[in-house]
Amino acid sequence: MIRYLKGAITFKTPTYIIVEAGGIGYQVNISLFTYTQIEKLESVKILTYLQVKEDSHTLYGFAEDLERKTFIQLISVSGIGATTAQIVLSTLSPSEVRGAILAEDANTFSKVKGIGAKTAKRIILDLKDKILKDGGEAPTQMQVLDNTMKEEALSALVALGFNKITVQKALNKIAKSKQDVGKVEELIKIALKELS
Repeated sequence: MIRYLKGAITFKTPTYIIVEAGGIGYQVNISLFTYTQIEKLESVKILTYLQVKEDSHTLYGFAEDLERKTFIQLISVSGIGATTAQIVLSTLSPSEVRGAILAEDANTFSKVKGIGAKTAKRIILDLKDKILKDGGEAPTQMQVLDNTMKEEALSALVALGFNKITVQKALNKIAKSKQDVGKVEELIKIALKELS
């Protein structure tokens, strides 16, 4: 198993990169989540997962271990292939995926292209116990309640020109800090302080 690759990025797109390691160029499929983290880098240490099929060997790359773990858990669900798992991680951050599973929030998965209500429920059913065993925490009431508020704040901040992933991280941090936020405006103000 190839656990990671370390080397120069010789080619980069939002869906895959080519990493030169030991004189060999490896094509590594990535999610948008990883792309935003390595976008400005010229060399990288990228964590990998090698999928071996009868007719192909495909490398998937991840900027952080939580994303790789989430990807492996997603492809263990019946009906979720590696491409779908990558689409999930291009739409939602790994912590959002895990949060939605723990909160049993099937609606969050409906934003992902190609995932219907049935598949969303199957993901939640198959992975909730695994994530809890893995050290995931059951969400607080505030995190369950304010998904709409988080979405509105995210849209507003992205419209202001902030990077989507950076905003998501800031909003997740605010949710974890259990601050008492009643309105979207308050959440945006707190997030702006976090982002400055």
